[in-house]
Amino acid sequence: MLIFQPLKYYKPDLYWKIEGTFFHWLLAMVSMWSWSAGYDIVEMGDDIRLCLHDKTLIVVNHQSTADVPMLMACFNPKKNVLPNVMWIMDRVFKFTNFGIVSILHEDFFILSGKEYREEAVRLLKAHLRESYIPRDRKLMVLFPEGGFLRKRRETSKRYALKNNLPVLNHVSLPRVGAMHAIMDVLSPDNKERNKNAVDKTNQNESDDLSWVLDITIAYPEGKPLDLPTIVTGSRKPCQTFFFYRLYPCSQLPHNHDEVTKWLFARWEEKEQILERFYKTGEIPVSDYCPSPLPPQVVTQDTLRFFILHLFFIASSYFHFRLITYAISYIW
Repeated sequence: MLIFQPLKYYKPDLYWKIEGTFFHWLLAMVSMWSWSAGYDIVEMGDDIRLCLHDKTLIVVNHQSTADVPMLMACFNPKKNVLPNVMWIMDRVFKFTNFGIVSILHEDFFILSGKEYREEAVRLLKAHLRESYIPRDRKLMVLFPEGGFLRKRRETSKRYALKNNLPVLNHVSLPRVGAMHAIMDVLSPDNKERNKNAVDKTNQNESDDLSWVLDITIAYPEGKPLDLPTIVTGSRKPCQTFFFYRLYPCSQLPHNHDEVTKWLFARWEEKEQILERFYKTGEIPVSDYCPSPLPPQVVTQDTLRFFILHLFFIASSYFHFRLITYAISYIW
């Protein structure tokens, strides 16, 4: 990407197309880990082809480190999806090995903790206006729970008891700050934008959020995969279920209190869905989707994986030779 930096200033559309392609290729490599280990994904519920090329907020329950690579594997075969995804993740991931890739892609790293709540919301709104909208990104992935289930469950239960809310076991109560920020900036009925004449001129209807896609991830027997397991393939092959529910954004509430109630209601439904799945092995699709698509296993392209490996091996060799040549020239 350093080689292509001049394009960012002189041909920005071309630069971001190249960056999106490279970003997709890297995520395809991650997708291969779960696929090659036999960890299949079964899709069911609403037809998400309706939303993949529109501005869509994806909200997902968060159980383990496997959630993100499984989402990557799910979206990898779908054309032009991964290049146009913006991930919202904890700021700590900025300092991991893939942090530089996410920085270049202009993902958003959110600050966690009560003391940073207002600042995090302000920064997210700014990022949406300065990056998500100008780059014409389509999908945005948000984990409203703000952490893994095993870490959040007890805190969620205490909060529920204190505030007379349902006590959940298979999910934790969602945090709503990021959801409010996204709806404030991108919802069709955007009061925050409407009160600002500058925003009216800089943002048009095509920038509005069109859909909210609610994904419930259900791991077999309630035992989530994790990243080390996916990398090593140490667990027996199994199927993970993705249950889709698609909501037109125009039909969602826009008042903060109503958005909170709507999001809490979705998580209560997730609790019921997962409770039944863990007891019976079946997801009650027909109870929540009037005309669901039949369940189907996500398939991957083996030849494409092979070609990508050849590309990255050649790329690694080229950069190794380039670096050794530079060192030998200097010395």
